[in-house]
Amino acid sequence: MAALIEIKEELQYCFIQMDDGKANALSFDMLTQMNAALDQAERSGKVVIIGGRPGKFSAGFDLSVMGQGGDIVFDLLRAGAALSRRLLKFEAPVILAVSGHALAMAALLLLSADYRIGIHGSYKIGLNEVAIGMTLPYFGVELAKARLATTHMNRAVGLAQVYDAVGAVAAGYLDEAVNEDELLPRAVAMAEQLSGLNMEAHKHTKARVREDLNAALDAAFEKELGG
Repeated sequence: MAALIEIKEELQYCFIQMDDGKANALSFDMLTQMNAALDQAERSGKVVIIGGRPGKFSAGFDLSVMGQGGDIVFDLLRAGAALSRRLLKFEAPVILAVSGHALAMAALLLLSADYRIGIHGSYKIGLNEVAIGMTLPYFGVELAKARLATTHMNRAVGLAQVYDAVGAVAAGYLDEAVNEDELLPRAVAMAEQLSGLNMEAHKHTKARVREDLNAALDAAFEKELGG
């Protein structure tokens, strides 16, 4: 099973959980199910929490696909980039409950959400593409430039530095780090707090704040992935 969604009328948020029983690789199936879950969440108009499985938020793109080369790789890149862009433009606040490792494309999802909570421990967060023989896509470079701390940009992107949760807060991947047993309660508390926002004002303000980034992503997408 790749993605579950729970929406209850009495709750102030939607909860989407990625769980493929393994590393939560972002495969075509996972991305399809994530978008279906986001469709349902979008109709509710509520704050969204996205979580992973214990110890693993996501290992990034499905390497069994990325290793094939050719058009299928670009198809997966397009699908991942589209999910990032959707999270950036999502009308309600998006919170990520980062339950463990978040690498490569998963780290780019962290750079696409509104609020990111990680957990203390020996978990790895970062853009490790250079370390595994991949060039970071242009859309990933634009996300990193916009959301990572300037002082960490070269190390995080060009040198593939990975971080624990505390370092990830400093670098800009996360907004805060908590103990593992506090992750979901903290995410829920934040969702309940953010549900008090005026969602129309949030939507329009987010669009203005991210206008330049979204334009840069449109250009990057067109340059590398064909629009």
